[in-house]
Amino acid sequence: MIPQVVNHSKENSSLKYNIGKNIFDFRFAYVMGILNITSDSFSDGGLFINKQKAVNHALEMIESGADIIDIGGESTRPGSEPVSESEELERVIPVINGILKSKPDASISIDTTKANVAKQALRNGALIVNDISGGTFEPSIFEVASELNAAMILMHIKGKPKTMQVSPEYSNVIAEVYDHLAKQSSIASEHGIENIIIDPGIGFGKRLEHNLSLINGLDYFRSLGFPILIGLSRKSFIGNILNLPVEERDDATNSMNMLALSKGARIIRTHNVKQAYQTCKLFNEVIIN
Repeated sequence: MIPQVVNHSKENSSLKYNIGKNIFDFRFAYVMGILNITSDSFSDGGLFINKQKAVNHALEMIESGADIIDIGGESTRPGSEPVSESEELERVIPVINGILKSKPDASISIDTTKANVAKQALRNGALIVNDISGGTFEPSIFEVASELNAAMILMHIKGKPKTMQVSPEYSNVIAEVYDHLAKQSSIASEHGIENIIIDPGIGFGKRLEHNLSLINGLDYFRSLGFPILIGLSRKSFIGNILNLPVEERDDATNSMNMLALSKGARIIRTHNVKQAYQTCKLFNEVIIN
């Protein structure tokens, strides 16, 4: 059953999270800049595999308005192959250190499903664990986040990246995603994790119609009581609707980002930080007034 949209005392619009030295007031919208240290990500694979290029790009995103830098060392595009824990660590840890050397107060998120990668990233200064499996691939990741007092982003995925886009089916996509996020956020809370963020997982085991239903139904997820993150950046559903290649999807992405904010999203995960910053800035000015 699809949950009803009702007013709650713990709605995402009233939440404030202390993450590191930064306060996130989720009446307002924030920008998460994507940093893929991979050779095969769908949009920027190979561009930032070099440590210094990756660090420089992160610093550029921060200057352009990114509130969080989301660092991933393993591609999760449809059809992607997993990488070893050691390779993932070799990719992400030096970049985390490099960013924090220049920007000690930067809010860094580690995009991983591996508990030990999360642990090492947090020990080296990351503050947020962004797990596309919502803690289902390696449940011990909850213990890591709790032990190291990290915030945690819980996403919905159907299947695993290699096969997730092979004929995904739902009887009710909003209800199934809602139930998954409710269950996994409850587990996180039971582990003592206080700063929980939820993500419906656009493009992760979803057809075009599933993605559009989730975007249109973001309001439903507000009743879970957590800030909503949305990742629409350059996704294939945009390309499919408009017949656009990856490199020409930023303007359309930004239109969808504003729609998502109006539906309740409060963190925009993006490749194009400059555009997303402008969108969030405009949205936040409306909220203030």
